[in-house]
Amino acid sequence: MATSTTLSRPRRWSLLALAIAVTSVLMFPIYWMIMTSVVPSERLLVPDPPLVPPADAASVSAYTSVLRDVPVLEWMRNSAITTLGAAVISTVVSTLGGYSLSRFRTRGQQAMGFTLLFSRMLPGTLLIIPIFVLFANFGMVNNLWSVTLVNTAATVPFTTWLMKGFVDAVPAEIEQAAMIDGCGRAGALWRVVVPLLKPGIAATFTYASILTWGDFLFARTLMGNPDGWTVTVGIASFIGEFSVDWSGLMAVGLISMLPMVVLFLFLEPFLAKGMTTGSVKG
Repeated sequence: MATSTTLSRPRRWSLLALAIAVTSVLMFPIYWMIMTSVVPSERLLVPDPPLVPPADAASVSAYTSVLRDVPVLEWMRNSAITTLGAAVISTVVSTLGGYSLSRFRTRGQQAMGFTLLFSRMLPGTLLIIPIFVLFANFGMVNNLWSVTLVNTAATVPFTTWLMKGFVDAVPAEIEQAAMIDGCGRAGALWRVVVPLLKPGIAATFTYASILTWGDFLFARTLMGNPDGWTVTVGIASFIGEFSVDWSGLMAVGLISMLPMVVLFLFLEPFLAKGMTTGSVKG
């Protein structure tokens, strides 16, 4: 006899159909990006556009064109530099900050935590002018380090609270046992706590990477020199005053998604482990 938790076959098929429908809706923008990149714009910008690429019109010429005529790889290199720098710095700072907020319950710590949370609520458009003036006074405009540091500052408030939740899940008794055995506070953190925070570190690194990779406001404001453009700023250059190169724009957009997809696939086991952490006691 089937247990009460076993789903009947019609119910399983219904849930599968629902999952396919939801996935199709969520993935349709990606599919339409592919369509726009391989089908000429004049075939799509019509009242009744085709949902399947016409065999006589589909072409990958947009990809070959942007790779040949546009410095896409240079844009992606600049994005990779800023993203890697911001993600590494954010992960280190957030791990230490989250540990501090979790383990030391003082009024100063609580005030600092709420200050970080409040700073995350401020919109970037409100901060961009003072940020530009500050970096201009230090001579750091048109410098990839400026984009890296600003994105780090924008990421750390949230990721610090994110890491605090993971540190809270690590029993303090484990550290105390390590310190009794001769470890200092820093040694217990590095040798005991950090290995248990791999899911949180992966989540923090992924979040910081996605946020920095997709940044446009700070990169566009602080990097006026085309040689230092990141991929998001480069994509915006396909939008002209009187026309838009939709095929090229979507081609570069799809190419720019690949590094984040690879990063997510690489870190997915750690993220999945983090989602189930604490779901079972005992």
